[in-house]
Amino acid sequence: MRLLDRDCLAQQMNSDQWRYPRGVIDPPGPIVPSGGPLQLQLHERGVWDPAAQYWGEPEDMIAASIAQVIAGGPRMEFEFEQILPGQGDPDSDDAIIEAMELRDRGDAAAAIELLGGLLERDAWCLDAHAHLGLLAFNAGDAQLALGHYAAGVQIAERSLPEPFNGVLPWGWIDNRPFLRCLHGLAVSAWCLGEHDRAETLCWTLLWLSPGDNQGVSGLLPEIIAGARWHS
Repeated sequence: MRLLDRDCLAQQMNSDQWRYPRGVIDPPGPIVPSGGPLQLQLHERGVWDPAAQYWGEPEDMIAASIAQVIAGGPRMEFEFEQILPGQGDPDSDDAIIEAMELRDRGDAAAAIELLGGLLERDAWCLDAHAHLGLLAFNAGDAQLALGHYAAGVQIAERSLPEPFNGVLPWGWIDNRPFLRCLHGLAVSAWCLGEHDRAETLCWTLLWLSPGDNQGVSGLLPEIIAGARWHS
């Protein structure tokens, strides 16, 4: 991975300000909302200033991709509203946890059935889309996984203003379901040989979540080089 010293950061200014790229990969079919419009609220959480973030010790090196995001300067940061499974239905609150317990016990089919039923009642539960994507990907069906992840990403995109250049940090926990869907979409695209789209999605993740909690900066060099996906 190409790395940059901190002294180089000032030279990494972008000529164009980043904007969120919508519709990089669409889901295979329309998403039908249940119980009302399919849109989530975004809450402002102040200004994200890269100068106030911790990027390691002074002698540490920073990946070139992260350095580019840092050089973009301060931006507003946001958090999605909390999305409870079943829209607060007490019988649905533990559906995600129960599905993961079923998966861990080796009953992926039951987990998939439970998550699918949840989405029939509440299509905007992004965590259910993310976990269905992971179950499909782990079963070796990257195309099916891509569809699940794309559904979650599209739902979240409907809630982003146009244009959007804000930050959705991993540290705000209600951003994590969307970031998981976006990460899964990038990896699925890479697995299917869609390198250009995978690269765009990885850059999007870095601009949205510059702390890189999902390790995207480590994937980018391989994707850009056209390497085949590997686990």
